[in-house]
Amino acid sequence: MAEELRFDRDPGRPSMMHLVADGVVQATVDLDDPSYLDAEYMQRIAYLVDAAAEPKRPLRVLHLGAGGLAMARYVAATRPGSYQQAVETNEALVALVRAEAPLPRGVKVKIRRSDAREAVESAPEGSYELIVTDVYADARVPAHLTGTEFLEAARRVLRPGGHYAVNLCDGGQMRFLKPALAAMGAVWAHVAVMAEPAVLRGRRFGNVVAVAADAELPVAQLRRRCAGAAFPCRVLEGTELKEYIGGAVPVTDATAIQSPPPPKSLRSF
Repeated sequence: MAEELRFDRDPGRPSMMHLVADGVVQATVDLDDPSYLDAEYMQRIAYLVDAAAEPKRPLRVLHLGAGGLAMARYVAATRPGSYQQAVETNEALVALVRAEAPLPRGVKVKIRRSDAREAVESAPEGSYELIVTDVYADARVPAHLTGTEFLEAARRVLRPGGHYAVNLCDGGQMRFLKPALAAMGAVWAHVAVMAEPAVLRGRRFGNVVAVAADAELPVAQLRRRCAGAAFPCRVLEGTELKEYIGGAVPVTDATAIQSPPPPKSLRSF
């Protein structure tokens, strides 16, 4: 059965549009203020965008998963002149965004219809400074975008000093999340995660933003922003993150699984 896609206008903020897929809000964009990010996990990715380079300096960014292009709009608003490419397999989604939530005048984002992994594996070495992976199929993170093989390909595409950010989700025993984080630690020298304590403990299903780089991450800035957010969250890195991952074995193509489905009661994540 075809996925039902639509934009719903926010009754309390007319310029804000919610992208709904099969009854679940999967993205939100503000047509009047592209620097405004409604979802907490998007705000956490933006903390890395803000700290990745000096203010307003353009970046070369690859977005895996176009969604409503909320993060691409944010990058364009805060770092004018950035080169951005978005990869999306869903043609209906791209057409809907262009028709009902078009990009602001002067903002250019090249949209490529391709599988995210194929796009990364075919990209030139050292072609981007930031990769943002936010790919979901039927509200689940695809297995083939979590293992060391895919992450090694993403690392190859990053320039020296570049950053990788991914939106993951899990709950309960974290059988998906911890091996995925272990894989990131096997590929990059520095990894950090941003998430609410209840999500990290498995008490509640939710988003976990993980970031990685070969160079030192801007952990102090991330901690400061996360602590001061409307919904504060924790930042785990170094020894604390290793203890959290515990004995989880880095996931590979041979062992990869997709993330668990969100609870039926969850209408947004």
